[in-house]
Amino acid sequence: MAVKRGVGRNNNGGVCGLRLPVILLLFFSVLAPLLFLTGRGIHFRDSTDQKDVTTGSQISNWRERLAMQHLKSLFSKEVLETITANMQDLEPWSLDNMRKHPLPSSWKVAGLETSDQNSAVLNEPKDTADATKNASQNKEGNVVKAGDYSPLVDTPVKQQRRRLREQRREKRANQLVQQTDEAIIKLENAAIERSKGVDSAVLGKYSIWRRDFENENSDTTVRLMRDQMIMARVYSSIAKTKNKLDLYQELLTRLKDSQRTLGEVTTDADLPHSAPEKIKAMGQVLSKSREELYDCKLVTMKLRAMLQSADEQVRSLKKQSTFLSQLAAKTVPNGIHCLSMRLTIGYYLLPLEKRKFPRSENLENPSLYHYALFSDNVLAASVVVNSTIRNAKEPEKHVFHLVTDKLNFGAMNMWFLLNPPGKATIHVENVDEFKWLNASYCPVLRQLESAAMKEYYFKADHPTTLSAGSSNLKYRNPKYLSMLNHLRFYLPQVYPKLNKILFLDDDIVVQKDLTGLWAVDLHGKVNGAVETCGESFHRFDKYLNFSNPKIARNFDPNACGWAYGMNMFDLKEWKKKDITGIYHKWQNMNEERTLWKLGTLPPGLITFYGLTHPLDKGWHVLGLGYNPSIDRADIDNAAVIHYNGNMKPWLEIAMTKYKPYWTKYIKYNHPYLRNCNLNE
Repeated sequence: MAVKRGVGRNNNGGVCGLRLPVILLLFFSVLAPLLFLTGRGIHFRDSTDQKDVTTGSQISNWRERLAMQHLKSLFSKEVLETITANMQDLEPWSLDNMRKHPLPSSWKVAGLETSDQNSAVLNEPKDTADATKNASQNKEGNVVKAGDYSPLVDTPVKQQRRRLREQRREKRANQLVQQTDEAIIKLENAAIERSKGVDSAVLGKYSIWRRDFENENSDTTVRLMRDQMIMARVYSSIAKTKNKLDLYQELLTRLKDSQRTLGEVTTDADLPHSAPEKIKAMGQVLSKSREELYDCKLVTMKLRAMLQSADEQVRSLKKQSTFLSQLAAKTVPNGIHCLSMRLTIGYYLLPLEKRKFPRSENLENPSLYHYALFSDNVLAASVVVNSTIRNAKEPEKHVFHLVTDKLNFGAMNMWFLLNPPGKATIHVENVDEFKWLNASYCPVLRQLESAAMKEYYFKADHPTTLSAGSSNLKYRNPKYLSMLNHLRFYLPQVYPKLNKILFLDDDIVVQKDLTGLWAVDLHGKVNGAVETCGESFHRFDKYLNFSNPKIARNFDPNACGWAYGMNMFDLKEWKKKDITGIYHKWQNMNEERTLWKLGTLPPGLITFYGLTHPLDKGWHVLGLGYNPSIDRADIDNAAVIHYNGNMKPWLEIAMTKYKPYWTKYIKYNHPYLRNCNLNE
């Protein structure tokens, strides 16, 4: 009441003087603290956020260091460096990172519902949710209740961008896969082209990839030891260049231990019990070497140098292998030489009346089935005769005309006197007793007597090394100098009373009755043979020199070749067309060896050009002397199988999987074979 009275008594100026202190008092007592607390709260929140970020970063760095310590025990130094480099390029994983870069669908955890995943990843504290809701209300006018933790939904634009990114990734992956496939195809095609360039004749028709020498080496321990030895050689070379002599000596010691342990072992089962210890010791040394010496560029260079050196060694060994295989092909095994000597002695101890074969009247009977066989190998000739008779339906109608040289004439006679071919007829002749076959009549004999031919065949440029002589040794094969090999061009002169004759090589095996060949219509041709040409193999340009105009004018380079070994000759047509005269003409023209190099197949292709009737391929299957990949069904269904090539079935270098077809026609319990140590 006193206040009201005082106020009522004061004038207007007194009231205004009282309001100013009251306003100041209210400002300092209420508004100033409020502003101070508000500013303090904002500063506290900012500092708290910064502190949280700093603390989170420290925790993240601590976790990374802890993870790297665990990884060091699992991965090598190079792998860890790669991981560190990638971590520097990429952001550390966090909830914010997961929100900004959502995982693709393939990374979703199976068994969790979408709402659970979203709530587990995207739920935030209440203050953050409220702030988000307020901003949402201000911008979009959407009303969201406090405490509603609904998942964040991507806009259609973001979803479209994500789909486009996934499509680009998939397209890029498909392009990379396609490029990889194309690169593999190119490599395969290049390898095929390189293999076509390999001349099988130069390589002696021998392949290190044949099945007999296949070794897939699926044993992991052996492979591991070999890999360790390779890396030990690399690091030892690097250690020596960097003057790390202690490490160099240690690597050499472990390398020698591994070499002694491995030896010639190819399977884990053959490894000694000490192998795991050697592997462990070598692994420790290699780890030490990798830490001290590893240099990607230097290691790559050393491995490349080792690869080139190994490639050169392989080439040299291939040349030596070619030389040795050709040398083995032209030599006579000791057992067969022994057999020939023993049979020869036995033959000349026989009285003259016991040296004759029965049924000599069949030799000139044109109604029978006649075979011509020219050979100096007793065992091989016996297999041809035995296999033919055993598979013949009417053995008594088959007649064998054998011709050999004077060295094996007694042995060949003695063998078939002791082992007659059942009811079949057989006759053995000596090529040296054909007096009409002389140098004045036969161009080959005249050429062989010339000094130039002797120089060509016997000296062959005097090779000083195995690899240098590998390409020349084939020119000195005795079969190219023997008239037994060229006698096939004189069949009407040798058998003037016969109309047809089947010529057989001594490296064949007969598996079926061959009488059906006499019923084949040759359509006026002279020679019935199986053609051997493939897409680009065994055509005329492989055997003849088409750079010579005489060859180029008269023959087609793409004409199909055919095989000697089983040939049906019509001797009547032979005489009409003067086949022997054609042969003499071309042989005289090739005196300087400018038309073809050697052998009887090239002059045969020339002589019977346009005069050869192709037989069904089932009559004659070739390649058992050089090709390890012939279809077994083709071999089993063939009437005649031919071991043409260097790996003859009577040699040690023969392919074992083909040898039983030949050995089953030999009686290894025969006394002569046992005395000469001939066995399977």
